[in-house]
Amino acid sequence: MRLPSIPGFDQQALEKYFKNTGMMFIGRIGSLAIKMFVGIAVANYLHRENNGILTGGTVYIYFASALAALGLDQFIVKELHQFPENRDQILGTSFWMKIFAGFCCVPIIYFAYTIYPAKGTPYHYVLIFSAIGIIQAFNVIDSYFQSQVQSKYIMQVQITGNLVSAAVKLLLIHLQMPLIWFVYAYTFDFLLLSIGYYFTYQRKQRSVYNWTFNFELSKKLLKYSWPLIISGIMVALYMKIDLLMVQNISGAKEAGAYATVANLSEVWNFIPAVIVTTLFPAILNAKRDDPGRYKKRIQNLYDLMVYISLPIAVIVTFASPLIYHILPFKPEYYYSAPALSVHIWSGVFVFLGAASSQYLIAENFSKLTFIRTGFGAVINIVLNLILIPHMGMMGAAISTLVAYASATFVIILIPKVSEQGVMMLKSLFLISLVQKIIKK
Repeated sequence: MRLPSIPGFDQQALEKYFKNTGMMFIGRIGSLAIKMFVGIAVANYLHRENNGILTGGTVYIYFASALAALGLDQFIVKELHQFPENRDQILGTSFWMKIFAGFCCVPIIYFAYTIYPAKGTPYHYVLIFSAIGIIQAFNVIDSYFQSQVQSKYIMQVQITGNLVSAAVKLLLIHLQMPLIWFVYAYTFDFLLLSIGYYFTYQRKQRSVYNWTFNFELSKKLLKYSWPLIISGIMVALYMKIDLLMVQNISGAKEAGAYATVANLSEVWNFIPAVIVTTLFPAILNAKRDDPGRYKKRIQNLYDLMVYISLPIAVIVTFASPLIYHILPFKPEYYYSAPALSVHIWSGVFVFLGAASSQYLIAENFSKLTFIRTGFGAVINIVLNLILIPHMGMMGAAISTLVAYASATFVIILIPKVSEQGVMMLKSLFLISLVQKIIKK
């Protein structure tokens, strides 16, 4: 099937990468449908308070996972793209680095919980979640298939894992099991994916047992990725700290209701992740071969992000009350709809931020990701402290929106990358679209 021509886009490049992106979309949409159905069932079963307690425990894992990932994922893709003959060394070095970081995260999570505990969430819940930081080391296999533009294998793993995970959670609901079982089930989700990645990689004369660790390569990877480690923690802060602050300021019931807002709003965030990870090799090729095409592809990527995210934001804004009624939420969650109509707009800036991050990585400006995410984290925390006591979850939604927008466009104030901020503004206000139509 031939794709229709899209003004301003390289048709050959679009054809080449669409199949892989399409496979990733199918996998993520299938996973999304499963997770949404089961997530609503779990939220209804646990009710607002227990749902808030469970969500509070997972927040610490977002911080730890960002640290345990070591900011390596895109650099693994980049290294494999440049040095495919060093596959086993690159994957082995990255894997053992992530394993070590995952173990280091366990005491770090404990100190984080001690300093700012989630009210009502026992520490042993958080300790169980801590295993996720170690388990996720097998995500290096995901990066390998991205570098090969073979995301169909990841799709198969994700759908299978989510089906098994859904069956487990529905069985727990049917048996009316206590909250602790859902803590184990959440951790089991990540174990399932790792097992799936392992067996998928073992095919076609590949073997994880051929992986080797190279100390010099590890130093090279850390040299470039350490800003992304810090920025990853900052991203977790400004993306998830609102959930924890709502729980501690407004209570577990409010946090449980707000968790549904965050989940429904952020459920779309897989889209930019799929697009940018799939098109990253194409961006790197253009950077190497043709500077003009490289800039054009970056602008097209920003445009594409706006074309997708803007309609989503508009539709969900007006449909948010209907969404809570159509989806099988219990009435205790209905009052969350206004917060969803605000929170959903943060997705526009998530889409653009994900795209601009690819440019920063391609240009080795990864240190700037620390500036933008740190700025967003500070904005989010300060606004949450001001708004949540007076506005509850609506205050958290407003804080998140402002923080996301600030983090995305702060680069316009940095001279060497300010042009990227201008390019994103052209996309956001549809100026680039108008220019493409006029040229056509």
